[in-house]
Amino acid sequence: MSLFDQISKDIMAAMKAREQVRLEALRGAKKELLEAKTAKPQSEDLSDAEAVKIIKKMVKQRKDAAQIFTEQNRADLAEGELAQAAVLEEYLPASMSPEQLEAAVKEIIAQTGVTSIKEMGKVMGLANKQLAGQADGKDISDCVKRLLA
Repeated sequence: MSLFDQISKDIMAAMKAREQVRLEALRGAKKELLEAKTAKPQSEDLSDAEAVKIIKKMVKQRKDAAQIFTEQNRADLAEGELAQAAVLEEYLPASMSPEQLEAAVKEIIAQTGVTSIKEMGKVMGLANKQLAGQADGKDISDCVKRLLA
């Protein structure tokens, strides 16, 4: 079952269970996925990898909004955003631990033969492709900088 189908199914379950926060988060995700699906030429299905990217973007938006609400002393709104982010995170693949990330980056550095921070771009390009969906780009960048420094 694709991620889109799973979200559609879970919307029905959230309706029946009267889980308002979950329902709102899933409806927002389905809307974004439908927009991405219809923006593509022809009637190609949205791949799970593309769906994961969209959901990651939505989680980041929710967390950023929560941070802004917290800074403006609106804890009530921040809680809602964080609750929606938590619902959306359930649909993302498990993130790598820092140790796993470091091991993967070391392997990529060995593959590319890079030895200096000046060639960080080569490592980052390969690392972002191989670790997409498993680690955040900022975490990858920090790890690469630390290992090459």
